Amino acid sequence: MQSFEIDKSDVLKVKNAILAGDETLKEVLADYHASEIAILFERLDKAEQQHIINILPAEIASEIISEMDEESHPEDLLFQLHPDKRTEIVEELDYDDATDIISQLEDHEQKEILEDLNEEDASNIRNLLTYDEKTAGGLMNTDLICVNINLTKKDAIDEIIRQSEEMEEFYTIYVVDDHDIFQGIVSLKDIIKAKHNAKITELVKMDAVYVRPDTDQEEVANLISQYNLTSIPVVDELHKLLGRVTFDDVIDVMEAESTEDILKISGVSEDEELSGNWVEAVKSRLPWLIINLGTAFLASSVVRYFDPTIKLIPSLAAYMTIIAGMGGNAATQALAVTVRRISLYDLTDKQAYRTVLKEFTVGLINGAANGLIVFIFAFFFDGNPMLGLVIFLAMTGNLVIAGITGAGIPLILKRVGIDPAIASSIIITTFTDVFGFLLILGLASKLLL
Repeated sequence: MQSFEIDKSDVLKVKNAILAGDETLKEVLADYHASEIAILFERLDKAEQQHIINILPAEIASEIISEMDEESHPEDLLFQLHPDKRTEIVEELDYDDATDIISQLEDHEQKEILEDLNEEDASNIRNLLTYDEKTAGGLMNTDLICVNINLTKKDAIDEIIRQSEEMEEFYTIYVVDDHDIFQGIVSLKDIIKAKHNAKITELVKMDAVYVRPDTDQEEVANLISQYNLTSIPVVDELHKLLGRVTFDDVIDVMEAESTEDILKISGVSEDEELSGNWVEAVKSRLPWLIINLGTAFLASSVVRYFDPTIKLIPSLAAYMTIIAGMGGNAATQALAVTVRRISLYDLTDKQAYRTVLKEFTVGLINGAANGLIVFIFAFFFDGNPMLGLVIFLAMTGNLVIAGITGAGIPLILKRVGIDPAIASSIIITTFTDVFGFLLILGLASKLLL
């Protein structure tokens, strides 16, 4: 099945169906999955979105709202609905999805929605709202299947059937003792295959991976990926079972974290929405550009210092841009790989050392290869083998520096507690520009004059 992409004909079909009447609209919408309607919502105005939500059953409407992109502000759409419809939708949502959406509203708006819910739903959502949204507690769903470790096979199956009536799907059965202390997990397959008189205590896997509610969402994602889990339990400091984080939530986390890292490496604040207007973009990017401007003045001061050398050998000006540009590109490559490694693994000192050594080696080989190409060009185009040698040495040296800084700086920032994606790109650009100009102009001053 191919992923759904917005097509003008789809948007036009839905808009025409809205004008034709509710029955026609329902027939048209029946051809689309809830996630596809959520994508179509990006091309519809608020009034059209609200009309569609109002005519659909709460079960489908809740799926659409939960699938909407964060930047489409599903919380605003939800709050603007009639209180009765709004309550129906929230009660259909999983607790974690409901919490994610409601948490984006103002306090008085959250209060208004929660007051309309039944006591159990409101209590669960209020509890989840106390956790940071970027932690396991903020991701977890308190809906789960759990059985007592002392139950027999028959009693456990009866309990699973009873609890599953309130759940759409479940992947893992959690095991607790009489005090709700987490004991481990058991699969439905193992329960079904077990002998009639078997007890859960004989089937439970007690070495199950778990997380605390304050565990960072990225670590949760890494654990689920590392151990190939469909869900991971969340327990408190007393080891009481609080909830579970499922793999579908982790997919969203990994996408969000990757987007955040890409924006940071590019010098763009994570606060800037991808679909935001130009005002938000300027506020987000201008501070970083000003910092970058300051580092550019540092590089230009090196050029000014060697101004007499450039006047005597004007062709150096052309090669300077090549050296600096190649260094910047090589450093960005090393930076991207290293930041990704840091985000996926908790690197030991030995692994960090190997990462820097690897990038040093890559920089040396790539620098020599590219330097040789430019040497040949300078030899034939300028007829000056010594100029070619200077460019060869400068290119090799700058790509070595690019590799070391591209790998070393994010590792250092991580060690001192700074997000390596935030400032790395600006620092390495300064290094490659300054040392690139310093190498080519310094070597030229010593070897060509």
